[in-house]
Parts: sequence; structure tokens; C-alpha cells
Amino acid sequence: MPKTMSKERKRQIAIQRAEELKQRISDYLEIKDEIPTGFLNQQRNEETKKKLLQVFNSNEEDWDDWKWQMRHRINDTDTLAHIINLTPTEREQLDTIGSKFRWAISPYYLSIMDPDDPNCPIRKQAIPCILELTDGTGKDDPMAEEFTQPAHAVTRRYPDRLIINTTNQCAMYCRHCQRRRNIGETDRMTSTKELIAALEYVRSNKEIRDVLLTGGDALMLSNSQLDWILSELDSIPHVEIVRLGTRTPVTLPQRITHKLCKMLEKHHPIYLNTQFNHSAEITPEVKKACDMLTKAGIQLGNQAVLLNGVNNDPHVMKKLNHELLKIRIRPYYIFHAKSVIGTSHFWTSVEEGLEIMEKLRGYTSGLAIPTYIINAPEGHGKTPMLPEYLISHGKEKIKIRTWDNKVFDYPNKHE
Repeated sequence: MPKTMSKERKRQIAIQRAEELKQRISDYLEIKDEIPTGFLNQQRNEETKKKLLQVFNSNEEDWDDWKWQMRHRINDTDTLAHIINLTPTEREQLDTIGSKFRWAISPYYLSIMDPDDPNCPIRKQAIPCILELTDGTGKDDPMAEEFTQPAHAVTRRYPDRLIINTTNQCAMYCRHCQRRRNIGETDRMTSTKELIAALEYVRSNKEIRDVLLTGGDALMLSNSQLDWILSELDSIPHVEIVRLGTRTPVTLPQRITHKLCKMLEKHHPIYLNTQFNHSAEITPEVKKACDMLTKAGIQLGNQAVLLNGVNNDPHVMKKLNHELLKIRIRPYYIFHAKSVIGTSHFWTSVEEGLEIMEKLRGYTSGLAIPTYIINAPEGHGKTPMLPEYLISHGKEKIKIRTWDNKVFDYPNKHE
């Protein structure tokens, strides 16, 4: 632009540009308030909660006790039908599916479902559907984890980090779970003997600087069990950080207690990654739990899974990421759903994921943009999927495409 341009003309150009930018997100602004959140659904959720307390002859104090929540997980059709309006066909199918694939839902997570809408994104993640049995595709172990276990309870796919699987237990068994083969019919903590072997492997391999505790769900361990594992890791000089993989902030926020946070504070730096897949999962109870974790100095990240019929929509994913930031959770990954047997009804195309990324980059703040990830087959690790912004490159210049589809030459200087 000419340097001699007047300030008034520059201001006019800026105003025109601002109007163009506003139009870029007009479609989202028209729909964003129609996308449900747990705060908007609070009254309905409270009514469902009261029904559940009546069914279990319990009170508010019980409800806030995570161990009560675990003891009262719903895993039978009759109890579920007291809360969710099921058709006779759905009831029959649930009994059939349950004979092959285990299901269990925490009272809390059940309380945030729409009892009348079979397409409720919460309901789809928790209540089995007949497609799980009619699916003839997928694998039990698409990540080939059995071939990446150099020691008991260890999964290792990268040079400097590994996973320790601490349990097969979760507060709720997600219908899209990548490790549904491990669920079985019995909740089982990893034995002390196996954990000692895993810790010894970490101790013997000095390149390991980052350990992820998961399962199942790492926060299904008691405070004392988790404290012991973290203390052992603290004693290993080359372990720099520990991460916790848990969905309890989503499915069982009552698990986040002051005692848990006080214990975790002893073991910094700790990072906690969870899995919110829809803004309807973000409730006042969730905010309270996240406030406690952040006040304890724990960094929070979210690893959403791209799920057909749940969040495979650019506006829905943007709303989720905005709501996460409001409760101080950083959107970290969007995982392309893994090809687990019984889950093909959740699968999307890669193009859908790339479209979501196109509608995030530039359209919202960088903090609200996670990395879209495909897990390479046979345990070969996370591979980022990105829209193509580099059109061509040469010695003197490159050609780039911006988020709003403008094309520019950019100098490519070489010393």
C-alpha cells in the first residue's frame, strides 16, 4: 500500500476489512447459541438427578461421593429405563448387546443426557446401539499395543516417553473405546508386581523423560495407590514430567476432591489430559472440578475424539473448544476415531476432520485450535493431519495459501 495514503483512508480500509471478517463467522454466530452446553441444560440435568436419587433412595451428600457414584453405576436395562425413554426394541437390543460388550454409566453422566432424544451426543457415547453387533469391520487392537509392550503394563511407541496402564476400570465405558478388548466383566487394577516391573523398566531406560499413567482411567486408582506410583516416578532422576490420562472430569467430576488435589500437588510437574467430545459435557460440576485441579497447579488438556453424530461438525467442535478454554482446559488433540471393532458407526472421513481444521484456523484464537491426529496403523504413532497451506516452494520464494484462501508469494531466503 502507498506510504502516502491518508490516515482516514487507512481507517476506511480497516473498517471494510473488519466487516469482511465479521461475515466470515456469521454462520457460526447464527448457530452457536443453539449448540447445547451443560450450563444451558442445567435445569433439565437437575431434574434427572432428582429422579436418580429417588431410584437409589439417596441424597445430595451421596451424589457428591465418587465412590457412591461408582457403586451405583447403571448397567441394567430396567434401571436405565427409569431415567431414559427407551422403546421396546431398544430394551431388547440393549440386553443382546450387553451379552458381548460391557456397558456401565455413572449416575452423574446419565444425568446430563437428554432422556427423550436418541441423538443426544451424550447418550450416543454411553448407551450401546445394535450397530455394535452388526459391525463386521474393525479390529480388537488396531494400535497393535500387544506388540509395543516391552514390559508388563508398559506401552512404548516413541523414543523418550511411554505409557503405564494402571487399570482396566473406567467410570463409564465409552462406546467408542479404543481398549474395549481390555474391559472384560471384572474391574481389575494392574497388580503391584506388574507395576513394579513397569517402574523398573522406566528406571532402566534413561531416555524416558515423560510417563503417561492411563488404563482404563488413571484416576480409578485410590489416592494412596496413585501417590505410591507418583512417588516412585519422582525418585527416578531422568523422569521430567508425568501425565495422567483420565475421563473422570467428564464422566465423574466428583472424583476430583480436595484430598486428591492435595496429594497431586506433591508430585509436580503433572499434566492431566482428559476427553470432552461435546459442549453438553461441560457442566457446573465440571467447572468446579477443573477449578480445583488448576488451583493445585495441574495443567489441563483435552483430547477429543472425532465421532460421527457427536461432534463431526465445525461449529460443534469450535463451541466445544471455546467452552473448554472458559474452564481453563487447553484443546490439545482431535483424534481421528480408531478402527476398533463394533465402532464403525462413529467413524468419519479424514476430509471431515480437515474441514473442521479449516474452519478453526484463522476463525478463532490459536488457543482454541488443537492438532488433528491420525494414529498410524500397527502402533506407529500419532501423525498430524493439516490442511495444505504450502502450495509450492522454490529456492527464492514459496507460495502460500492463507486461512481465508488468499494466495501470496513469500521470500524463501537462503544464507
